[in-house]
Amino acid sequence: MRAAQLFRRALALLLLAGTADAAVPCEERVLAALGWRFVADDGAVARIEAGTPCDRATLDEAHALGDLRVRMPRGITYAARATLYAQLRDHPATHCAYGFALGAATRRAVDSLVANPRYAFFGLQTGWIGFGAGGARADGWERIRSFGRGYRPAGSNRRAIEAFYTGSVRSECGVGRQIAQYATLAELFGGDGFDRAFAADEIVIGTFNQLHGTRSILLGSEAGTFTRDGLAVQASRDGRQAFAGLPGFIEHVFDAQTLDDSTNRAENFVIYDVDAAAAEALRRHGGFAHYNRINRELWELSRQVNPHAWGRGFERLLIDRDAALRARQGPNARATLARMDALLDDPFYRGMRIYVHKLGVKPVGFHIARLLDRNPRTPYRIELVLHNLHTTLFDRYLDDRLRTCETDLGGQTPANASHQSVGL
Repeated sequence: MRAAQLFRRALALLLLAGTADAAVPCEERVLAALGWRFVADDGAVARIEAGTPCDRATLDEAHALGDLRVRMPRGITYAARATLYAQLRDHPATHCAYGFALGAATRRAVDSLVANPRYAFFGLQTGWIGFGAGGARADGWERIRSFGRGYRPAGSNRRAIEAFYTGSVRSECGVGRQIAQYATLAELFGGDGFDRAFAADEIVIGTFNQLHGTRSILLGSEAGTFTRDGLAVQASRDGRQAFAGLPGFIEHVFDAQTLDDSTNRAENFVIYDVDAAAAEALRRHGGFAHYNRINRELWELSRQVNPHAWGRGFERLLIDRDAALRARQGPNARATLARMDALLDDPFYRGMRIYVHKLGVKPVGFHIARLLDRNPRTPYRIELVLHNLHTTLFDRYLDDRLRTCETDLGGQTPANASHQSVGL
């Protein structure tokens, strides 16, 4: 059942429940857990004081600045409550509040993946994805496609993800992004919730083409409704928390014949965090299109510089600002590097940090410089991919929270459950 349907069912129970001084309904509990504060008020009607939580660094900061507040009349009727909860469920600020939880879950997941030194990038393996000496089964996965192109959990979803936290496993960055996305869900829902809310065949890893033919919650038949915001126009308009956990890629612009290192044709990522300055820069420029033009300019400027260092010359020149290597450049090249420095000093390149397997968490500017070394004959562009974090997965998350609340209340309706105040 979709969360919207569950809300409607619970609201119908609320309308039938009886007196206005009965228990706090599960809808309000779930909204309060997300971050809404319900404050008793002497007014005649409820007032939503949403503020701008997507622009804040933390939920505590949002609260300190007066965001996510609902002024609830002391004598509010059940009909008015039902209307209010429905408004709040679909309110943009609710998605910002969800963004705080989603971002924290992403960072917990990514930190655990980065902390595993045995989660490697390619190397010797028997298929597209490589497992330890005991094979996929020992790590909690079972093969569903040949040549290691597709796996799903063999038992517990949580245990399968934990294999990438602690086990000896190998993959390229596309699977690395998939694992980061599933691990984010495991952290968001909690271990038991992750097992409860998702069937094993919804947690599929493998080539992206293989995922489309499965029930994968990311790209398969259970993915539901996608958000299509490839150039981050909407996310930039909404604010920094709208970027929490979003998946994307940095990919070559020119055709494959310009690639010198095909293993670096693209970098798949999830967004780890976005600072205030980067968010403001993205809002001011309207998303990624502006920065893809700058990426092209950086590439054109790089053609005028000899990095004098094999492998990571531009990384040393532009990220490390290696003084000795810069001293080897002629006057014209130094002037070009100064122009490149100025472009990369834009807050976007420094303040949007992304996770790419096996590179860890780095600002976007690091990746643009790094790719100038790997494939110097093509510029790169950055885009978000189709995702359902704020559609299907948001609904599934609310669905799970509401069901958990109902279970915790022993299946009682709002009229006969024991009262637990959440700010009223």
